[in-house]
Amino acid sequence: MPKIEITTEINAPIELCFDLARSIDLHKISALNTHEKAIDGKTEGLIGLNEYVTWQATHFGIKQKLTSRICTFERPYYFVDEQVKGIFKSLYHEHIFEQVGDQVIMKDIFDFQSPLGICGRLFNRFVLTDYLKKFLITRNHTIKEFAETDRWKELDW
Repeated sequence: MPKIEITTEINAPIELCFDLARSIDLHKISALNTHEKAIDGKTEGLIGLNEYVTWQATHFGIKQKLTSRICTFERPYYFVDEQVKGIFKSLYHEHIFEQVGDQVIMKDIFDFQSPLGICGRLFNRFVLTDYLKKFLITRNHTIKEFAETDRWKELDW
């Protein structure tokens, strides 16, 4: 099963970083190129424990839906979202936050498994892992930008 780990250093309070990472509205901003829309469940604001969101997006020219639920939540240090319905065989995304002086170390651990056996594993190795890593890095840069400036005030929560 592929695993992506990304660490991002942010000069902002831990509570702000945590809330930006669970903001439906900020996720929409960071995923503009895939036209992501929250179409069911929690569709705006801050998602919390046992809440779910269904995203509709276009990846690789294919419109898809993915529903994920927050299954673990320890504000402001840790939360997990996992796929409950969608194209992946499994998807489990850990969000870890640690305050170190004036910085927050935000760590993503993204475990996923594609369907289709050997074909899915080959697609992971040669295409999907790098694609998802770039997607997560873009998302984290957006979180960092909003946290380190006053842009977070643009969000309605």
